[in-house]
Amino acid sequence: QVQLEESGGGLVQAGGSLRLSCVASGWVYTNDVAAWFRQGPGKEREFVAAIKWSDSTTRYAESVKGRFTISSDVAKHTAYLQMNNLKPEDTAIYYCARSPTRRIRTAATEYDHWGQGTQVTVSS
Repeated sequence: QVQLEESGGGLVQAGGSLRLSCVASGWVYTNDVAAWFRQGPGKEREFVAAIKWSDSTTRYAESVKGRFTISSDVAKHTAYLQMNNLKPEDTAIYYCARSPTRRIRTAATEYDHWGQGTQVTVSS
């Protein structure tokens, strides 16, 4: 079993920054993919960014490109999401997820383990 725990959420003004962390414990494989999804009020869960543990290949949603950066520390089994120039529309619960598929997927159904989520609120 894999357990994921997020941290780093909070309240920030528009234009500010936050850094989210996701620590994975349990069975963690080099070929896994770690991803961030988010779910805003009244919205469906959407893909934000993902990274492959093995070679740090990344992929981003168009809405966050140039503002968010995903990274990882394989030795610590930790994935990070650096969020800069935050906008009110970034307000959401951010979830960390893991996929064993070896390729970066954007569909939530491809991810089999999820964290509890961390709230990010951006005020205007």
